[in-house]
Amino acid sequence: MVTKTQSPRALFIAGPTASGKSAIALAIAEAVGGCIINADSMQVYDQLQLLTARPSAADMARVPHQLYGHIDPCVAYSVGQWQSDAFAAIAQAHAKQQIPIIIGGTGLYFKALSDGLAAIPETPAPIRAALRQRLKQQGAEALHAQLRQCDAALAARLQPQDGQRIIRGLEVYEATGQPLSQWQQQPTQSPLDFPVAEILLMPERSWLYGRCDQRFVSMIEQGALDEVAALAARQLSPDLPAMKALGVAELIAYQSGDMTLEQAIAQAQQQTRRYAKRQMTWFRNQMISWNRFSEQDYEHKMDKIFSFISKIGLTSG
Repeated sequence: MVTKTQSPRALFIAGPTASGKSAIALAIAEAVGGCIINADSMQVYDQLQLLTARPSAADMARVPHQLYGHIDPCVAYSVGQWQSDAFAAIAQAHAKQQIPIIIGGTGLYFKALSDGLAAIPETPAPIRAALRQRLKQQGAEALHAQLRQCDAALAARLQPQDGQRIIRGLEVYEATGQPLSQWQQQPTQSPLDFPVAEILLMPERSWLYGRCDQRFVSMIEQGALDEVAALAARQLSPDLPAMKALGVAELIAYQSGDMTLEQAIAQAQQQTRRYAKRQMTWFRNQMISWNRFSEQDYEHKMDKIFSFISKIGLTSG
């Protein structure tokens, strides 16, 4: 939070998918001497540039970008790992007299920066390996049933197919004897030692849904099918986070002959709209104090946002 006597040393920009965050961040970064740092849990993966709408090479050449495409899809990247990487990127930006602009749609990433994370002990490698093997042999739904026995609160929040989060709950319980949901309720302390400014994009829903639909078609036209084919060829576990990126399952189903391209596009568009709706609900409930902007076509009408930037004194150095 920024007070009247403090200038922010970082800017957070959050918003649902397809809301125009990247264009705004790029314009602000060029204006204030900023470094853009990714806070989207899918844009960290290196084989999904088109399908996750990562910034183009041309845009990334205009200002420094960090934490985009730096993780192999075979890795189950965690919020704790991102928090550590993000603080390193922020420190690097400050050292270079740049304003860190943290941008994305993953609400938990922002909470990891602003509120901190529960101090959960690290899980021993043998427990983690054994649970991954059980997931492979028994399937996510069977492990979800087991999770209900030891952490009913967490199980109620997770989809029975969400294998990675299910085994995370099980491994914490096995390692500590305490449910993950209880660890998550422990008080945390903000790790931030500098003021930040916060922008939340919350466009009108029908406008956003239209953008979601149009953008997925554009992804197909630009080569997303080739991206997915290359990813599928690696035969990675479908429970890995990267394999759950919007559109991956549908395009694999098309390439396997299980649905037509039209069906795959329509289903992926529907899933994207549903995801955007969930994001907006989360932001509305969790980011109450953020500076909210609801105008449409932000990249063409950014007067209000730049007025806010000027008012809070966001400058490099």
